[in-house]
Amino acid sequence: MAMSTPATNPQQQVPVISKREIVVTEAASSEIARQREKRGTPNARIRVGVRGGGCTGFTYVFEWADEVKSTDSEFKADGHDIGIVVDPKSLVYLGGMTLDFVRGMMGHGFKFNNPNAKGSCGCGESVQF
Repeated sequence: MAMSTPATNPQQQVPVISKREIVVTEAASSEIARQREKRGTPNARIRVGVRGGGCTGFTYVFEWADEVKSTDSEFKADGHDIGIVVDPKSLVYLGGMTLDFVRGMMGHGFKFNNPNAKGSCGCGESVQF
């Protein structure tokens, strides 16, 4: 059986994400909305950040934020009013990242596609920058 490779279009480029932005996918936004509705807090956002600690130096923060601070940056999926908030210090490490929600044979959960990460621990809880 002959194998073929799909043709690639040299004109097609992957969008570049600014170091001051975080992309929230539609799947992530929909899951946040589902969880927020289940929680009963219609104005809450998810706070995403980093803290020192863990096996490799930092751990991701992923928690509910009932209040948005004046210094926070907010990021939403295109066409959605549901988003995440990030503090300025965390944005240094998270800028350029995509937050996704994935489902698969091994389960489901939020996925941090972070180009700034240099490594992670086998536990999946910590990250190195």
